[in-house]
Amino acid sequence: MSRYRHSLPQLSGDIFLADAGVETDLIFNHGIEIREFAAHTLLPDPKGRAALSRYFEGFLSLANQQNTGFILDTVTWKAHRHWAEKLGATEDELKAANEDNVRFIAELRARFSSNAKPIVLNAVIGPRGDAYRPVAVISMDSAEQYYAQQLGWLAATEIDMVSALTFNQAGEAAGLAKAARKVGLPAVISFTVETNGALPNGQSLADAITEVDVATGQYP
Repeated sequence: MSRYRHSLPQLSGDIFLADAGVETDLIFNHGIEIREFAAHTLLPDPKGRAALSRYFEGFLSLANQQNTGFILDTVTWKAHRHWAEKLGATEDELKAANEDNVRFIAELRARFSSNAKPIVLNAVIGPRGDAYRPVAVISMDSAEQYYAQQLGWLAATEIDMVSALTFNQAGEAAGLAKAARKVGLPAVISFTVETNGALPNGQSLADAITEVDVATGQYP
């Protein structure tokens, strides 16, 4: 059963920490290969799982030391159907990967239960295709239908919320938010922005946020 899905503690205004780029850290600082930049592929391997544990343990310890809450992410950024062929994964295997990811971070939360402030379980979802160079326009309706599958898997777990990271199109982000609303998952949208502050397709960040809010009744 989810602990915070219906009352997210970070909305109180308290400080919550998060981690700082798991794939980049493991690849460049620890020399760990991550197939197709899909960190969930590390979990079935004991060494990979241990590396992920060490990574998150450091941040959880820091949150404890600083007396802050923590947003504890899954590594499911690429654990959806778009990447199945490149990963050589079936839909059943992707479903199992999402479920295992949630169990993994739930176990970490249990191990750090002495932390005074809340630890929120957050499922991370990435976009279809390149996060930095969109090659096709993805409509809101098609995105809603597409992300319903992964969000349905996650809604059946004890995950507290979902975050769409490095999304580069407002329509795709709005579709995910609508799908999240249907399964009762709080949703965060985080867009990819260029150095000029605009999305890769040229839309301003302000306009992208407005488009999503209008389309979803300000659900994110």
